[in-house]
Amino acid sequence: MALIERQEEMACLESLVANAILGRGRVALVGGPIGTGKSALLRALSEQAIELGALAVTASGSRLERHLQLGVLRQLIQDAPLTREEREQADTLLEEATRTATGSRPDSERLIDAQIVHALVTVLLDLSERCPLVIVVDDVHHTDRTSLLCLSYLARRAKNARIVAVFSHDDRDGDDHFEADLLRLPHCSRMRLAPLSRKGVAALVAAQVGLGAAERFAEDWYAISGGNPWLAGELAADHRQFLHTAEDPPREVVVGERFVRAIQECLRRCSSQTVRVAHGLAVLGDADGLDELLALPSITVERELITIGAVGLLKAGGYRHEAVRRAVLSGMDPDERGELYRRAAELAYTRGMSPCVVADRLLQATGMEAPWVVPTLEEAALIALRKGEVESAVAYLKMAWRECTDERHRTKIMTMIVRAEWRINPAAPTGHLDRLAEAMHRGSLRGSDAVVLARALLWHGRFDDARDVLEQLNREAAASDHDTLAELVVARLWLRVTHPPLAAHVGHPPREHILASMMSTAVSRRLESTLALAEVLTRGPRAHSLDTVERILEGAGLDEMSLDVVENSLLALTYAGRCERAASLCDVFGAEAAARRAPSRQARLAAIRAEIAIRQGDMHLAERHARVALDTIPMSSWGVAVGGPLASLVIALTAMGRHDAARELLDRPVDEAMFQTRYGLHYLYARGRHNLAGESFRLAMHDFLRCGELMTAWGLNTPALIPWQADAGEACLRMGQAEEAARFIDAHLNACAPDAHRSRGIGLRLKAAVSEPSRRPALLRQATEYLQLAGDKYELTRALFDLVEAYDALGEYRRARTVAGRAQAAAWKCGAESIAEALSRAADAATPSPLPDKLIDVLSSAERRVAALAAAGYTNREIAAKLYITVSTVEQHLTRTYRKLNISRRADLPLVVEFDDRARP
Repeated sequence: MALIERQEEMACLESLVANAILGRGRVALVGGPIGTGKSALLRALSEQAIELGALAVTASGSRLERHLQLGVLRQLIQDAPLTREEREQADTLLEEATRTATGSRPDSERLIDAQIVHALVTVLLDLSERCPLVIVVDDVHHTDRTSLLCLSYLARRAKNARIVAVFSHDDRDGDDHFEADLLRLPHCSRMRLAPLSRKGVAALVAAQVGLGAAERFAEDWYAISGGNPWLAGELAADHRQFLHTAEDPPREVVVGERFVRAIQECLRRCSSQTVRVAHGLAVLGDADGLDELLALPSITVERELITIGAVGLLKAGGYRHEAVRRAVLSGMDPDERGELYRRAAELAYTRGMSPCVVADRLLQATGMEAPWVVPTLEEAALIALRKGEVESAVAYLKMAWRECTDERHRTKIMTMIVRAEWRINPAAPTGHLDRLAEAMHRGSLRGSDAVVLARALLWHGRFDDARDVLEQLNREAAASDHDTLAELVVARLWLRVTHPPLAAHVGHPPREHILASMMSTAVSRRLESTLALAEVLTRGPRAHSLDTVERILEGAGLDEMSLDVVENSLLALTYAGRCERAASLCDVFGAEAAARRAPSRQARLAAIRAEIAIRQGDMHLAERHARVALDTIPMSSWGVAVGGPLASLVIALTAMGRHDAARELLDRPVDEAMFQTRYGLHYLYARGRHNLAGESFRLAMHDFLRCGELMTAWGLNTPALIPWQADAGEACLRMGQAEEAARFIDAHLNACAPDAHRSRGIGLRLKAAVSEPSRRPALLRQATEYLQLAGDKYELTRALFDLVEAYDALGEYRRARTVAGRAQAAAWKCGAESIAEALSRAADAATPSPLPDKLIDVLSSAERRVAALAAAGYTNREIAAKLYITVSTVEQHLTRTYRKLNISRRADLPLVVEFDDRARP
C-alpha cells in the first residue's frame, strides 16, 4: 500500500524515535478510519527502526483474542531480544499474571498484582537501556484488558526511557479509558490518518496497475473508494485479476470480489450498531427514515453515519456508489436482509411514497402479508410500463400473482404479465398460456383478458386452442358487458383481415350492443383503428376512417395505447397508399419503443417500417428495417407473424439482385400455420417475386396463384394488399403466354380503386408489355405518372426502364437516352443496381451537350412546361390534356420555343432536366 500521502506522519514518528534515542521517550497514538493505512504506517516505522538506530518490538491486537489475557503483552515479550535468564524470568511472570487475570472473579474485577505489572514492564524498560526500543502495537483497540493495563503503565514511565511506544486504533472502536489515559500524558502525541486525495489514489493505483490504467480509471476509483487506500487498492487488484482472464482491457471500472470482500471486512471491524446502521442504509438507499426503520434515536444514527462516512463509503447522505451498496447488501444475512426490506416496505407505504419504491422493497422482503401489497404492486407495474421499465413491471406483477389469493384476480394479473412480457419477447409468456386457458375453462378469465389469450395463441400458431377460446367467448357474449362486446367486435374485424379462417368463430353482436360498445372510450381507439384496416382490405379505403386513425396516432404516445392500435392504424395508412405519412409516424413510434427498451414493440414497428419502405421503393431502407425486426427478437419468437418482416427482406434483397441471400432466408423452415394468416400471403408473394427474378417461372406462378386463391377465399382480393394478378401476368409473359398474361393484367387493373396510384402504375407498366409497340410509350408514361404520385421509386425505375426499351424499339433513340439518364439515377437511388448497370451504357451515350442556361432562360414558364413534356416524348394532344390547354396553344408554344432555341424539330429539344424537370415522363 506504500506510504502515499503519509510522509508527514512518518517524519513525525521518526522525530519521536530520534528523541527517544536521546533519552526523551515518547508515546504516539495513531488513529483513523478503517483501511486508511495505519498498519502500513506502523510496519514502515518498524522496518525503518534499525536505520534510525533503534530496535522494533511489535504486537497486534485481534478481535478474536480480546479475551485472551496478556495476549498482546506476551507478543511484545516474545518479540524482544532478551537474554536466556531474562526470558525465563519474563515467562514466569507471564504465567503468574495469567493465573491471576483468569481467576474466578468477573472480568470487571479481574486484576493482577501491581508488582507483577511493574516486573513485566521493567523487562522492556531494562532492554531499552541496552538498545532504544520502538514498541509498536497495531489495532490496540482489540487488546485484552490486562495487556492494556501493562501498556498504560509502560507509557507513563516511557518519558525518561529510550522508548517510543506507538499504538494504532480505529476511530470509535477502542477503549476510551486507555486512550484518555494516554492523551493526558505530556509526552503523548496524537495523529489521525485521513483518506487519500484524488492524486493520492492515482499514485497508489499507478504503482499497482501501471500509469495507463491509472490515468483512465483513477477518477472512478477515487469516486468509488472515497480515498480509502485499502478499498482503492482492492479495486486495482480486481482490475489486475480481470486482465489475467480477459483478452482485452476493461472499458469501465471492474468491481470484483476483492472490493466486495474489503467492504464487508470493513463492516466486520465496526461495532454491531455501526453495522446495523450500515445495513439499514443499504436497504433504504438514503438516510431519510433510517432511525424509524431501525428504531434507534436519530442522534445515534447520525453518529454511526459519521463513522461509516469516515471510512469513505458515504456521500451526500447515502453510499457513494451503487457498487458499495451492493457489497453491503451481499454481506448481510438473508433473513436479516429480508426482514429489513419488509420493514422498509411498510415504512415507504405508510409514508405515502411512490408505489415503485414500495414495490422494489417488497421484491426483497420476506413474510409480507398485508391487504395493500397486491394493489400496490399492480399500480407500480402500470407506472413502470408507462416509463418503459418492462422488466421491473414483470417482476412486480409476478410477485402480485404469488401474493394474490383471489382466483379471478390472479388470472387478471397473469394476463397483465403476458401483456408486459410480450413487450420484451413474444415467446416469453408462452409458459403462461396453458394456465390462462385452464382459467378460461374454469370461468375466471373473461372479456378483454380472454381476447388477449386468444391473440397470444394465434401468434404462436395454436389455432385450435385459440378457436376454443373464441367460441367460449362467443357463447358468453349475451351476458357480457359493453366493453367485452366491443372487444368481440374488434376481435372479429381483426381476425377478418389477419386470421380470416377464424373470423367465423366470433359472432356478430346485436346492433344495439355494437352501438353501445362504440361509445365506450376504453376501446374506441382499438375499434376505429381495426375498422380502418378492415375497410382498406375488404371494401377499399375510406378517407374519413384514415383521417381518424391519423389523428389517433398524432395525438398520443406509444405508452398511451396498445400496440395493436398503432399497428392497425399504420397498416391501414400504408395499404391505403398514405405511405409518406405512415413512415413519419412509424419512425416516431419506433424511436419511442427503442427509448423505452421494449424490444418486441421495436421489432414489430420495424417490420411495418420495412413494409412501408417496400411500397416506397427504397430497398436499402427496407432491408435495414427488416433486419432490425428479425434481429431485435429472434425468428423463433415471431410466431406466424414472421412472414411480415421475412417477406420484406426477401423482396428487398431480390430487387437489389442479392438472390443468394434471399434464397438463404427462404430455405429457413416456417410454421405451416402461417399460411392461414395475412402474413402468409406476404411470404408467398415474396417467394414468388424471388422465383420470378430467378427465372423459376412455374414456381413463381404457383406462389402467385396460391396467394390469389387465399385472398379470394378470404375476401381480401385487393391489389392494395398484394398485386398478385399483376405479378402472375408478368410470369405468364416471361413464359410466353401473352393472352393469359393480358387476362391477369386486365383483372388487376379492373380491381384497382381510382386513387390506387401504385397499383395502377404497376398494372399499366405490364399493360404496355402486352400492347402494340406504338402504344407502349403512352401507357408507360401514364404508369410513371401514377408511380410518381405513389412515391414508389423502385416500380418507377422499372417503368422508366421499360420506357427506354419502348423508345428504342420505335427508333426514338434520343428520347430513349433522355429517359435512360433519369431511369439510371432512380435505379441507383432505390437500390436496383442490376437495372442501373443495364442502363449505364445508354445513359452515358444519352447525354448531349447541354444548352447554355441563358438560352433556356429566354423561354417563358409556359413554354418550358410544354417543351419539357415534348422532350419527354409526349404528343401534342397528350401535352394539351395534361396542361389543360388546346392543341393549337401547344403548337404555338413549340413554334416559339424552336425559334428561341434555334432548332428546327422536336428531336433537337434539350433534355428534360434542362427545363428544371418541370414535367417528368
